[in-house]
Amino acid sequence: MEEAPPATRLVLVTGPAGAGRSTAIHALEDFGYEAIDNLPLSLVPRLVDGPARPVPLALGLDTRNRDFTTQNLSDMLDRLARTDAWAVELLYLDCPPEVLLRRYSETRRRHPLGTIDGPLSGIEAERALLAPIRARADVLIDTGEMNPHDLKAELAQWFAPRPEARMSVSIHSFSYKRGLPRGLDMVFDCRFLANPHWQPALRPGDGRDLAVQDYVASDPRFGEYFDRVRDLVLFVLPAHLEEGKAHVAIGFGCSGGRHRSVTLAEKMAAALADAGWPVSIRHRELEHRGAAPAAAGPAGG
Repeated sequence: MEEAPPATRLVLVTGPAGAGRSTAIHALEDFGYEAIDNLPLSLVPRLVDGPARPVPLALGLDTRNRDFTTQNLSDMLDRLARTDAWAVELLYLDCPPEVLLRRYSETRRRHPLGTIDGPLSGIEAERALLAPIRARADVLIDTGEMNPHDLKAELAQWFAPRPEARMSVSIHSFSYKRGLPRGLDMVFDCRFLANPHWQPALRPGDGRDLAVQDYVASDPRFGEYFDRVRDLVLFVLPAHLEEGKAHVAIGFGCSGGRHRSVTLAEKMAAALADAGWPVSIRHRELEHRGAAPAAAGPAGG
């Protein structure tokens, strides 16, 4: 049987106006990508369903396009994740509001969502609009203290197609009750570990809290489990890189997606970063709850 061709790298670039999207698109073009900026979301399916491309593709997505909504973009990301032809990465360029305000004041440009009161209202509205998309980013870059040269150098670490370039790795935590996230390459179940949900003092927190992490790590099975999973991941990542993959997604699941899976995701991301891999983290259930403490159900954790 003939092998399917390798997936083509597709980088979707978005973020608040003024954070550097156009600079990023130009940098990716310099790296050899076919780059298209300000593409309406309704045209993306026609583009990606067309003939295969010999070079990676970068698309700049702007909130000013009339068909841009966070739901439309989320639906498109889910659709692309189900295809084998594209290796999709969402690049989100962020910037503190005060820096965006200074940039608009210096250039005297009008913010696309601003009002007669000035750009600040538009900046705040756009950041609120894009919050769900920011939470889904595979690569998140804060450009607040960067000039265009700094940003290009940072992008080169992630996206320049050099033989020695490292593929990016995303670590996901999730609840099995809501099903597996789409697009995972490896999944590990941590429901057998000690569950902080049953500890009243720990229940309101999540796996980013040191007390919760310490409790999960106190399970006598934790150390060997974590070491074996880490060693397996570090063993297979170079093989994926040799195969030409641009991105690998690893998931940790537990009952509620709040304590154990988040703990494992945080610790694994730190271990892989220490080993030199570019890593991003996504906590699906915390994003679903707005990352705020909430009462868990009977099987939380």
